[in-house]
Amino acid sequence: MADRVIQRKKKPIQLAVVDQNGCTGCEACIQFCPVDCILVVPGENGIPGHYQLVEVDLDRCIGCTLCAKYCPWETILMLPYDEAYARAPQLTLRSVWHPEWNERLPASAVPPVEVQPTAEA
Repeated sequence: MADRVIQRKKKPIQLAVVDQNGCTGCEACIQFCPVDCILVVPGENGIPGHYQLVEVDLDRCIGCTLCAKYCPWETILMLPYDEAYARAPQLTLRSVWHPEWNERLPASAVPPVEVQPTAEA
């Protein structure tokens, strides 16, 4: 899935990235996404429904901020476009869009991220 190319009419200013270190898998963000780019990711042991997380498909995200606004755990970051692609592999524990990210450093090695308030959409 990582090698698919999606053509954009316009590059978003920012993209949503889930800091999976704080994600509870509650799925509150999914219902607000207007482009259905947030998916449930199976937990560490790969069993669906057990310690599940969510992940944003950066190629489909339009940067609307709704997921970040309604995340009850404030664990969805709105990052500038290029920074989102650079930081997502560090904040992602399990990925369905980029399986190569699943082989990265342990979560304890990821530096904490300062959460910035999001702009109202």
